[in-house]
Amino acid sequence: MAKKERKGVFGNRRREAEEEAEKVAERAESEAATEAARRRVAEIKAENAEKRAAAAEAAAAEAKEVAEEAKKAAQAEALKASMALREAEQAAKLAEMKAKMEEEKAQREAEAAKTYVVQAGDNLSRIAKQVLGDASRWPEIFEANKDQISNPNLIRVGQELKIP
Repeated sequence: MAKKERKGVFGNRRREAEEEAEKVAERAESEAATEAARRRVAEIKAENAEKRAAAAEAAAAEAKEVAEEAKKAAQAEALKASMALREAEQAAKLAEMKAKMEEEKAQREAEAAKTYVVQAGDNLSRIAKQVLGDASRWPEIFEANKDQISNPNLIRVGQELKIP
């Protein structure tokens, strides 16, 4: 059975949080790959500088210094990439936790609002608008209460309706 996609404000919030977390994670992975490539380039430059230093004794001191600076820069870039990846992972976890909290809150609210007592002037459209946020969802309420409603236009004041 296919998993039914959650509709409504809380489903959208969760979906948005998950999408944002995925975007952050993708950006971090991209940055990490770029930083790794930069590190590799810097390491290659350092190796070439060391080879030139062996060939020319006068340039040896300068080449060694350049190689050390490149190595430090590569290490700094690698550290930055590592930190960016950790931040992205933490952001993804945080977004996931927030989405889970929102979902739990929605479930608690849904459990608390599983019934509705019909008031004077109510009809299924008004109830759907008030409880579900969309008047066009009245057939859902009708379907959930077919055991006590035979005509969707005839509901009684005080009647307790199940809200899907």
